[in-house]
Amino acid sequence: MAIYSIKDLENLSGIKAHTLRIWEQRYGILTPSRTETNIRTYTDEELKRVLNIALLQDKGGFKISAIANMSEAEMASHILHLSESQFDFPEQIQALTLAMLDLDEAKFQLLTKNMINAHGFESYMLHVIYPFMRRLGGLWLSGSVGPAQEHFISHLIRQKLIANIDSQDLSLKPDSKKFLLYLPEGELHEIGLLFANYVFRARKHSVVYLGQSLPYEELQLAYEIHQPDYIFSVFTSEPNAELIDDYLVQMAQDFPKSQVLLTGYQILQPDRKVPANIKLLSDFQAMIDLANA
Repeated sequence: MAIYSIKDLENLSGIKAHTLRIWEQRYGILTPSRTETNIRTYTDEELKRVLNIALLQDKGGFKISAIANMSEAEMASHILHLSESQFDFPEQIQALTLAMLDLDEAKFQLLTKNMINAHGFESYMLHVIYPFMRRLGGLWLSGSVGPAQEHFISHLIRQKLIANIDSQDLSLKPDSKKFLLYLPEGELHEIGLLFANYVFRARKHSVVYLGQSLPYEELQLAYEIHQPDYIFSVFTSEPNAELIDDYLVQMAQDFPKSQVLLTGYQILQPDRKVPANIKLLSDFQAMIDLANA
């Protein structure tokens, strides 16, 4: 069972910590434990309750006084009714968070199906999955989400991406470009790379997908064989921050005939200087814009 701080609850739900403290005192909706230094801590169940309250307030129009008097069954019934209507994206992200905390695959699949049917797969990835993954990253670093929950939801998202990639028509447009996609050695965060694979193929470009943790020598070999127009990668945790500048210089020297496209936390740092044939993409919308050009 994970333990959450009141700041975690605020970040996940959008409800200010001060408001949560007032609700504890006035309505007894939360019963935090306290550390030896008198710091509040919360359980999975209390986090889920706060997320549900946020949904019922924002989308159901319920006042906190009414929500405080609901049984768990009544609250679940109202949430189910709301989930059958068209949520906007923040509520979808909260619903996805609940599915992760519950390890509930059926809830994830229903959420995904409804979102894709209403808005399309790319919108689902851009407006739900990526904001959710940023939130998850913060919780992971703080220890608020455990490995089982992170692996569970990442695996489901990865499966959904692969299924949508496999369903694509592989025909190319007349002016298609060739993209070489890879992750550097030691980099295992594949969701962004898979999404790039989907986006480029959807625009009828040619994609050579090399996947996770590719040794640099193999990237050089693939470059010589395929002569891509673009090399694309997502640097989330690798290369190491101390080595990244040398890595970029090496890429610029070794792949002079390709435009190198990079995004990800590790590379998008303030004042980052890159060689002329390397371009940094600020987010995945920038990647889509490039693919559309």
